Amino acid sequence: MPRLTMPRFLPTSISSFAVRLAAAALLATSVAAQAQTPVSVGATDFSNCLSQFARATPPKASFDASWKPRALCFYDFAVLHSGLTRTPLYVAEKLNAKRLEDAKGEERTDRFYEEARLPSAERSTLADYRNSGYDRGHMAPAADMSDLRAMAQSFSLANMVPQAPENNRRTWARIESDTRKFVMRAKGDVYVITGPYFQPPVATIGPSKVAVPSHLFKLVYDETSGRAWAHWVENKDSGRAGRPITYAQLVSITGIEFLPGLKPLD
Repeated sequence: MPRLTMPRFLPTSISSFAVRLAAAALLATSVAAQAQTPVSVGATDFSNCLSQFARATPPKASFDASWKPRALCFYDFAVLHSGLTRTPLYVAEKLNAKRLEDAKGEERTDRFYEEARLPSAERSTLADYRNSGYDRGHMAPAADMSDLRAMAQSFSLANMVPQAPENNRRTWARIESDTRKFVMRAKGDVYVITGPYFQPPVATIGPSKVAVPSHLFKLVYDETSGRAWAHWVENKDSGRAGRPITYAQLVSITGIEFLPGLKPLD
């Protein structure tokens, strides 16, 4: 399987994440030649969907320009997409009991589509996943979507990562279901941020060389109680959900401050 060599000029604010990726070489000559100007991802990029983030504040991280980060707003979720990996870096949702009640009964469309708002050189395609051996794994689950429009948008490939089939259909599906059950019991809004983690060597699929994550995470923050935890799962068919890790552990692993200004309880 082809490998994606990650750039040496890494997210400037990322510590342990950078250490892991620093072992990899440059992506390609064309990428290596790019200007190495940090692109700070902040609130203005998500101005049309700040409601998806706790305190209307997106995660705090500075990504090198080679990651080609782009903020995308959808009706029920927000995506920070990477044109380097051709996957989301994270996907944010605000969930509550009312929204999930609205989601009940919505028919799953299964109409995957290529995200036209992304430059063709930065997006994954349907052909990339075909016969790849990987599922098109939702980061914001279709079952979370409050109406038909949101449901249709959840099938954008900008919301997908290559996911091991049994992992997607069993382990990860159970995590998604358990998260919805928690939201239904919660007294208020619950903010969920889901994404991939790439530990070298990074495999790729398809002509576009879509990066295959080594792990997946799902951060859950209950605004009412102030508690947060994260599911951390290896992206293999044998991957199993263990005990959730703490918010601090997730930040340490990824180098991304997902809840800026907040100090959630374990």
